[in-house]
Amino acid sequence: MAHGRAGTGGAVSSGARPIRLGPRSVAALLLVSVIGLIAIGWPLLADGDAAVTTHAADAPWLFAALLPLLIGVVVATIADCGMDAKAVAMLGVLAAVGAALRPLGAGTAGIEPMFFLMVLSGRVLGPGFGFVLGSVTMFASALLTGGVGPWMPVQMLAMGWFTMGAGLLPGPERLRGRGELLMLAAYGFVAAFAYGTVTNLYGWVTVGGLAHGVSFQPGQPVDENLVRFLAYVLATSLGWDLGRAVLTVVLTLTVGGTLLRALRRATRRANFEAQVTFEPSGGSLHGEAPHTTKVPYGPE
Repeated sequence: MAHGRAGTGGAVSSGARPIRLGPRSVAALLLVSVIGLIAIGWPLLADGDAAVTTHAADAPWLFAALLPLLIGVVVATIADCGMDAKAVAMLGVLAAVGAALRPLGAGTAGIEPMFFLMVLSGRVLGPGFGFVLGSVTMFASALLTGGVGPWMPVQMLAMGWFTMGAGLLPGPERLRGRGELLMLAAYGFVAAFAYGTVTNLYGWVTVGGLAHGVSFQPGQPVDENLVRFLAYVLATSLGWDLGRAVLTVVLTLTVGGTLLRALRRATRRANFEAQVTFEPSGGSLHGEAPHTTKVPYGPE
């Protein structure tokens, strides 16, 4: 009969996370984030008679061709930091649940319960896992709802940022209870608006004539275009973003504590950082590293 032992003290650290960000992962995340921001906002800075402005219609398809490759590099780099089969399984489960939640409120005043799940998952599982989870969930959701198009990479990137930000909030080992829920609710409220702002800005600068009088004007001063963008958001998407933010707050404060405990319990039981080694039955293994699970083999 096989049996195991986790760690040298028999306990799994509550801070164990499926993906630890290393230097390459951080560099890749910064690279994809900077390129994403440039791809979204460059029309604001281009002159009206510049050659790049005359090809603004190509921007959505250029973005669609480039960004998935960069996100693939980020996912591969993060996986190289130790994303094992257990982490992949948890990623699949959470992404499937998130993708299934999104259509529940599609087209109904921004009622999108998936944002609540992303906030709590990012908090428990960390920024690296959060970025991957947000991107994969949005990709799966787009396939499920038929929302595949040149806008999908922007949604993937924005959701990756949204979920990663929850993993960067302070006090993951110390802050618990009502204080933590209030912090997560406040973050979810602000970040829901930030998500809407990023996705709205992309559509506003790449698709002309979205709203008469407040549409993007290529080559105009940045401050004037930003005023138009603010008016565009107030006129078209404020209610949607507000519904998303309020629902995220309500779900976080009501059922967030239960889900946080469940996610933390699952993470502890998975023991993502454990390394499995084998030794003869009845033998001993000297010099074993911390977070090692020993599995004896042979007849007993």
